[in-house]
Amino acid sequence: MKEILNRLINHETISSEEAKQILVNISNGMYNQSQIASFLTVFMMRSITLEELSGFRDALLDLCIKIDLKDFNAIDIVGTGGDGKNTFNISTLSSFVTAGAGVHVAKHGNYGVSSTSGSSNVMEYLGVKFSNNEDFLKKCIDQTGICILHAPLFHPAMKNVAPIRKELGVKTFFNMLGPMVNPSFPKNQMLGVFNLELLRLYSFLYQNTDKNYNIVYALDGYDEISLTGDAKIVSNRTETLFLPEDLGISKVKQEAIFGGNTIADAAKIFVDIINNQGTVAQNSVVCANAGLAIATTKQISHKEGFELAKESLLSGKAKASLDKLIELSRK
Repeated sequence: MKEILNRLINHETISSEEAKQILVNISNGMYNQSQIASFLTVFMMRSITLEELSGFRDALLDLCIKIDLKDFNAIDIVGTGGDGKNTFNISTLSSFVTAGAGVHVAKHGNYGVSSTSGSSNVMEYLGVKFSNNEDFLKKCIDQTGICILHAPLFHPAMKNVAPIRKELGVKTFFNMLGPMVNPSFPKNQMLGVFNLELLRLYSFLYQNTDKNYNIVYALDGYDEISLTGDAKIVSNRTETLFLPEDLGISKVKQEAIFGGNTIADAAKIFVDIINNQGTVAQNSVVCANAGLAIATTKQISHKEGFELAKESLLSGKAKASLDKLIELSRK
């Protein structure tokens, strides 16, 4: 690691194979915490290269506990986090709305690192059980339309990194990796990223896969369709500029999608929205994101997906999906 750190400090980059081997070595406990923290810090101070990102991704996919959900044609709806915006749990709510619309979801998530409450924080708070048991996860997705893949249970290689990430409390390249290392290898994905540079890196990596995908970056800095402004969307078919008026809805103010200051705040917002007691702005943002996820899987227009998402939320189907998942978690 000393040699690698010296090279990185001298503004060199590393190859895809070197990046992959370093993560394998981290998983094998070959480096101390100071070395790992120094390594992470390098990538906070300069841009990651395509080769480095692909190497890190390949290592995590090779090392993960894999889950076979291919019979469900599922989608993952996930953001990188790290946008510093502290929104409510938009992608997680969108996942339940998508499930309520009849599209299977394999939701990959984790505890918040640079935000108040990550996906796993809210799910745990509401009583959802985390498991890497394949039979349980298949039962969940079959009966509720969704299963929760809590990242630490599938990426044991990262046990040496998790406490360092938590202590640092800022985004690292693991934020960039999270959406790309879903252990069920879903055929469909809707991904949010925190800057345009990462949008480009993702699109380069994803165009060499057989996935149906939409990669989203809101031009004012959000890693999702925030409706606070326009958003760039790159898919396996097109590249478009999304405007809220495309869905017949108005822009929202940043404070309208704030996520609260505690996990309890985040959970209350989550419950209010899924119980159809959210604000117009909150509902619109959730349905805009769920609509794109539905459209990605069903190969329909975003507008058609948006209408299906609204029906799922307003009819209570999204809430029924959550209630059933909590029920299964208690058995």
